[in-house]
Amino acid sequence: MAETVPIIYDLMLLLSSSADEERRAKILADVEATIAGGDGRLERNDDWGLRSLAYEIDHQGDAEYHLLQFAGPSALLETLSHNLGITDGVLRFRIIKSLPGTPPPPEPRAVAAAAVAAPVVDEP
Repeated sequence: MAETVPIIYDLMLLLSSSADEERRAKILADVEATIAGGDGRLERNDDWGLRSLAYEIDHQGDAEYHLLQFAGPSALLETLSHNLGITDGVLRFRIIKSLPGTPPPPEPRAVAAAAVAAPVVDEP
């Protein structure tokens, strides 16, 4: 019998920079607990740090970015979506199914270095 390959999901999580550090840490801990409690397995947890947003969300120009990769059943996606949708301190989130052959996400340091090295172009 062939072994099934677990489906990997990416959770991109933008946390409010105006929420205190304890609140942001609790949100991340709750997400990890939800994944573990929902028969999921956390594969990766990258903190991409504070970054500027392309446009303001709730009058905020920046957010703390986190990328979590996990494997789990589809019921876990519903639970995560519900919980994150009603959690104060979460500006935006997106859960994306990683297709086979998708390249791995960039390392957090490489992303930060690329953001610093990218030139800023002013439009006339």
